[in-house]
Amino acid sequence: MSEWTLFEVFVRSKHGLNHKHVGSVHATDTEMALENARDLYTRRSEGVSLWIVPSNMITASATDEKEALFDPSDDKVYRHASFYKLPDEVGHM
Repeated sequence: MSEWTLFEVFVRSKHGLNHKHVGSVHATDTEMALENARDLYTRRSEGVSLWIVPSNMITASATDEKEALFDPSDDKVYRHASFYKLPDEVGHM
């Protein structure tokens, strides 16, 4: 018997919008995962595109790393547009 893998499902509801996580499916391979996701999450024409990603391939930041990962770099002024002199032709930004 084949091993079942957990896949995360992302659906784009309309062209031009972002994909959004809608849930998960179990499947033996990506083809089956795509079919299962289509049947479960786009039965009523809710989507125009599906992304299927094996759950074990997703990496997330840990909550205890929040401060080190997301602190602003205020000490590096060169990263801010205000550091540069704008030409007069640009106008007000």
